[in-house]
Amino acid sequence: MKTLDDLAVEGKRVLVRVDFNVPLQGSAIADDTRIRGALPTLRELREKGAAQLVLVSHLGRPKGEPDPTYTLAPVAQRLAELLGTEVAFGDDADGEIVLLENIRFEPGETKNDPELARRLAARADVYVNDAFGAAHRAHASTEGVARLLPHAAGRLLQREVETMEGILADPARPFVAVVGGAKVTDKIGVLKRFLEVADQVLIGGAMAFPFLKAQGHEVGGSLCADDDVEAARALLPDDKLLLPVDLVLGRAFDADTETQALDGLDVPDGWMGLDVGPRTAALYGEQIAAAGTVCWNGPMGAFELAPFAAGTKAVAEAVARTDATTVVGGGDSVAAVVQFGLSDQVDHVSTGGGASLELIEGKSLPGVEALS
Repeated sequence: MKTLDDLAVEGKRVLVRVDFNVPLQGSAIADDTRIRGALPTLRELREKGAAQLVLVSHLGRPKGEPDPTYTLAPVAQRLAELLGTEVAFGDDADGEIVLLENIRFEPGETKNDPELARRLAARADVYVNDAFGAAHRAHASTEGVARLLPHAAGRLLQREVETMEGILADPARPFVAVVGGAKVTDKIGVLKRFLEVADQVLIGGAMAFPFLKAQGHEVGGSLCADDDVEAARALLPDDKLLLPVDLVLGRAFDADTETQALDGLDVPDGWMGLDVGPRTAALYGEQIAAAGTVCWNGPMGAFELAPFAAGTKAVAEAVARTDATTVVGGGDSVAAVVQFGLSDQVDHVSTGGGASLELIEGKSLPGVEALS
């Protein structure tokens, strides 16, 4: 993979694919982590004498046409504040730094349309991809345009790939993987890879219930699809897998619902498991504390609801306290460490959800392959 060390940019127009797919509350940016993540690359390109930076990003999932809900205008304003300089906005704008409108307003973006790739390439002399969160997509702005211009990975993309590949290839031991989230089938490739390379795989979130049901436990109204149970059963038994030993239950997926602690694993009818219990949180914390490397992907429960946040918070705090090399990936896990104010205590917070998962699985990422 070519990096900025391999690319001459002085006096040149640089097309930079960034990942400014930030969460919004109305027209306000709720979390600017991804914008901040691009700053080192943008600053380095300016320091190296780039004549112009033309930035390309997507935001949300518009249907291939303009939609004011997904405009990047608030991002341009926030980026200007963070850089301390003017950022021109819009497809017809001009300036030293230009942020184009949401690339997914273009119907050809997700189809990797060659004509759109050529139009993007015509705006620049060289291309830099710093959007790890979109690197697993073969889109016009991530894969197509890289074939048309001299190219390189930005510092964020470079760091993401090198970090993830590094901990998988040669982790400090013990290597503890913490995997949560909703569906086993969505992360079956990730689980298999971790069972190959990790010393312990800790399971939490709704993902735990297919494993528990496969072991013969009752799961009540917990999220638990039949295909997930079969996928979980195929991974059992495995001494590396560590499952919850207690749970926190709710009557409904609601912050105001009736709750109860379950010192066991058989969920009664009319209840659903929405968090791991305190004994599980303590057990997982002990494993994390003794680790040499920790990779966490997926929350331990419905942490967005206050009564069911304790398990995820306990894991986040354990990850922040450990002396191990720590990597947090996946949108919900990242949101959790940010929510609990612990992101600056993690060695690497990944900006890519799907891209991180595919890299862990060992899949090639089109946006990365195009830079080789």
